[in-house]
Amino acid sequence: MKTAYYWLLGSFLTLGLILPAQALREATGDRGIDVRRLHAPPYNLLGRKVGIGQVEIGRPLKLGLDKEASGHAFFTVEQVFFRDRPISADLNVDSHATMVATVMISRDKQLTGVAPGAKLYASAIGSLNRDSQDRQCIAAQHVAQQNGGDVRAINLSYGEPLSRDPRENPVLDGNALLTRCLDWSARVHNTLYAVAGNQGSGGISIPTDHYNGITVASSVQFEDEFRKLDFANLSALPEGIGRTVIQREVNVNLRRSLGLVAPGSGLRLHDGSRATAVSGTSFASPQVVGVVAVLQEFGDRQIAAGQWSLAARQSEVMKAVLLNAADKQQDPGDGRYLGQSRTILSKRHQDWLNGDAANNPAIPLDIEMGAGQLNAWRAYQQFQAGQWGPGSVPPIGWDYRDIGAQNYQDYQFENPLPAGKYLAVTMTWHRHVELQDLNSNEQFDIGETFRDYGLNNLDLYVLPAQSDDLADSVCRSVSAIDSVEHLFCPIPQTGEYKIRVVYQDQVNLPTQAYGLAWWTANASFNP
Repeated sequence: MKTAYYWLLGSFLTLGLILPAQALREATGDRGIDVRRLHAPPYNLLGRKVGIGQVEIGRPLKLGLDKEASGHAFFTVEQVFFRDRPISADLNVDSHATMVATVMISRDKQLTGVAPGAKLYASAIGSLNRDSQDRQCIAAQHVAQQNGGDVRAINLSYGEPLSRDPRENPVLDGNALLTRCLDWSARVHNTLYAVAGNQGSGGISIPTDHYNGITVASSVQFEDEFRKLDFANLSALPEGIGRTVIQREVNVNLRRSLGLVAPGSGLRLHDGSRATAVSGTSFASPQVVGVVAVLQEFGDRQIAAGQWSLAARQSEVMKAVLLNAADKQQDPGDGRYLGQSRTILSKRHQDWLNGDAANNPAIPLDIEMGAGQLNAWRAYQQFQAGQWGPGSVPPIGWDYRDIGAQNYQDYQFENPLPAGKYLAVTMTWHRHVELQDLNSNEQFDIGETFRDYGLNNLDLYVLPAQSDDLADSVCRSVSAIDSVEHLFCPIPQTGEYKIRVVYQDQVNLPTQAYGLAWWTANASFNP
């Protein structure tokens, strides 16, 4: 498997004295994504019984199967495969895959993973060749069908360069076979794909141009916290001396690919029997998958108690919750920035509020940091607030609902919003990709393809409560090309307001499902 490392997104490095290696516990603690407080009482959330997945060139060690795994009870993978088949002992084992799995499920006391109670299913693709995207799709499909067809999130810490895509003059337009496959699977299997962001010289960009999952960038420690974008992340505005190269590594039409940032530099992870220092987006994206498992354990408790509906399991809801709860700007202590814990900085030391996403309603996500940095504790607060339908809603909450073409739905806040303080609202929905199922078995098979039916256009507005005129909106997110609308904006004057979801343009089906999450300065949270 050593030859495969050229294609891996993560920088698998022994850093020694060049970069002080931080333990995984720092990335998962309050200097990073702040998930460890959810592991502890009174929450006790470890992702128990929640199915998650991993697809890579190789696969992680499995206790009871592989010789190298003996004596490592802290690391238990549920099942491992070679694409869609069982795998023999010691075959296709890969150090990179093992370390990625460590991020998600390690139970080691010093290097505890994000979701140590989750059930991980992992598939190895094997050697890469020019026409291997169909085999990669087979592996992703197989993992998505594990755990009784209930795998809530799947991590991909690898990618394909455009130069290997068999299309003529390929670009990052969402139409590579693997990219379409992920968007189809996200909808059909209801799983959230987390994809490691494009990085390195030349880039490994497919499938970072997907619509229905989350592409993840990596951050480094700055002033003792993970809060600055790693220079290895390729995503940037195509300008300056590197414009030509950058244009080949970002989505066409400036559609934003990155959704979140997570700690990814100088992490110390288990590599078989030893701990190794590593860096890269490969080790940032599995943190998103782990947080999904932690939140879904809580959601399953609520469903079992009869408190919530199955809407809590929808991948669109998880995506909206994670993006809406992300850290952008440190709160000064008065709730202005919704209690956010830190200011996230771009490679050029620019914060989110000075980027184009904050100042252009047609651009929902920052090109370098998406909606901001993953924060598990805030995501729990967002999710715990529960589902609310159109009508009167509390200061924080979420919803999953259908809307018809040329219609709108209003969510009016039950309390006035204070002037000068921010609110965050995120809406997500799926690009509609269908399998061209030649043998009608409802499975992707080698030789089959996918058809892109496009993306219905939904928009998001915040209006004075008594107004129906969109021109009166105090902030809005109106991208015509993204599957996300996201806004983080100040309220101009104290008063009553509402969120309006508008199904603007029908491209495929007349009814569109969406996930919605909101958080206002009036939100008070009692866990």
